[in-house]
Amino acid sequence: MEDVLRAIPHRPPFLFVDEIIEIDQDRILARRTIRADEPYFKGHYPGNPLMPGVLLCESVIQAGAIMLSRRIEGGAGKVPILTRIQNAKFKRQVRPGDVVDLEAKLTEQIGDAFFCRGSALVGGKRVMTLEFACALADKSSAQMG
Repeated sequence: MEDVLRAIPHRPPFLFVDEIIEIDQDRILARRTIRADEPYFKGHYPGNPLMPGVLLCESVIQAGAIMLSRRIEGGAGKVPILTRIQNAKFKRQVRPGDVVDLEAKLTEQIGDAFFCRGSALVGGKRVMTLEFACALADKSSAQMG
């Protein structure tokens, strides 16, 4: 968890990566266990809790930002900031108790712009896919802790 906290400025309750499973310069596999006490479940389909799709996207993007942070480590006080989401597709529901594997891959870099493809899997089955892009911003404006 310390590696996660060092890599991106997100903190609970808006941190959606629990651990890094594998990481290299162009790919990350991270994991998040969906807990029944997550605050959004109180209002998102009460009595039939369902993880919001936008938070699944955020989870994959946070994993991608961790990968990019490692790639640009020592990169003059910069941090990746989301600039685009495309082609998000949701195939299955995610519920409390699910363990979600979050994968992001860098597909292209043009200057300080990073283009990625990501997915979330539960039990080895893909639950969503998306494409996203990040640009570099000053770390001080993101208030890293």
